[in-house]
Amino acid sequence: MANVTRENLSVLNDKITVTLSKEDYFEGFEKSLKKYAKTANIPGFRKGMIPAGLIKKMYGQSVFSEEVLRKVEKSLLDFLENEKLEIFAQPLPLENGSPALDMNNLVDYSFSFEIGLKPEVVIDVAKLKVTQYKVTVTDDMVEQEIDRLQVRNGKMTEPETVTGEDNVLNVKFVETDKEGNEPEEGISKENSLLVKYFTEKFRKNLMGKKAGDSVVLQLKKAFDDKELDFILSDLGLEKGKKGDESKYFKLQITKVGLVERPELNEAFFETVYPGKAIATLDEFKKAVKTEIENYYQAQALNQVHDQIYHQLLEHANFQFPDNFLKRWLQVSGEKPKTTDEIEVEFPTFKEQLKWTLISNQLTVDHKIEVLPDDIRTLAKQQLLQYLGGQINMDENQQWVEDYANRMMQDKKFMEDSYHRIATEKMFTAVAEKVSKTEEAISAEDFAAKLHHHHH
Repeated sequence: MANVTRENLSVLNDKITVTLSKEDYFEGFEKSLKKYAKTANIPGFRKGMIPAGLIKKMYGQSVFSEEVLRKVEKSLLDFLENEKLEIFAQPLPLENGSPALDMNNLVDYSFSFEIGLKPEVVIDVAKLKVTQYKVTVTDDMVEQEIDRLQVRNGKMTEPETVTGEDNVLNVKFVETDKEGNEPEEGISKENSLLVKYFTEKFRKNLMGKKAGDSVVLQLKKAFDDKELDFILSDLGLEKGKKGDESKYFKLQITKVGLVERPELNEAFFETVYPGKAIATLDEFKKAVKTEIENYYQAQALNQVHDQIYHQLLEHANFQFPDNFLKRWLQVSGEKPKTTDEIEVEFPTFKEQLKWTLISNQLTVDHKIEVLPDDIRTLAKQQLLQYLGGQINMDENQQWVEDYANRMMQDKKFMEDSYHRIATEKMFTAVAEKVSKTEEAISAEDFAAKLHHHHH
């Protein structure tokens, strides 16, 4: 039986040495040679009648090496299992840790490996403190949402000129200087905007304009902060960068549109909320408000999960076998990496590994399970979301079931869904045990927090 020893090299980094005596490998070597002699096919000899000396001469060394390495691997894996060692990746052979093998030199052989041990992960989620935000839904927010729903369900017309803030403009942004001269290789981008997206002061420059007209604008003067964010991003520019916000563009109008809003009546209410039998404007406003509240409630829960994520990473101070992990990263890919490349990649890799250990432990601690029905339900929810909720589940039950069955055969969908559901269940379980403080907040302030903490 092989002799296996273990010694510490550094923090969570051990050396394991497997030593084989002649008795450990010789019998297996001879059996393998005899098996080879029965199956080998050599011209001039009948199968199974090849002299043992010839077999040994032709195949002995490769069979010998194979047998020794097989014994080493089995002994190493048995040791790791018996000792119940939790390791990262797989053992790495140490430099000069693999001796030259010679079938004519039946001696003791020693092989040395390096292992990286996983740290013990203990998490007390009761110590985490988070803020549960409750967004105040105002009457203005309800009116804005009703306006958006009217535009979305309205009929598009094409008037000749711009007459008000509800006009829709198909435009082309072409980078210029202050005088409207176009530089070489300037930015050029098409977009579609409502007139009311521009600042109130700038809108007067658009009144009376028609397709084919143009106007020169400076981004920071033509748009307020919220719209400026969107425009800068769409143009590939950066918010907060003075040079970008101060750029000039020629706004070429390619089409003028106007949405004719539908009346706020029962037919419209049925279009927006089919099957809800909403009869009055007050009932409709109440339904809209409830939907906005549900949206922000879900967003607030996601924000709690975000707080939990960051606190878990900040408070988890366990160590890692850095040297082992760097060496493993260097040699594990298809192409070996340089030391400099590893130094650049390692901090991000280590942070991801840290979160993997934390989430795995929390999954065990909270007995998280993902069942086939969970994945099937997700498939149906995604279909409903994709169709914008405009489908009667009862009337189309078989079609929806068939879709879910197809998705359950998709390996990538299954893997992605499993991870997504397990993560959601884990965060939900942790959120029930952390210390929560409820705080009322405006939609604007909440949006700023989402932007700041997004991961």
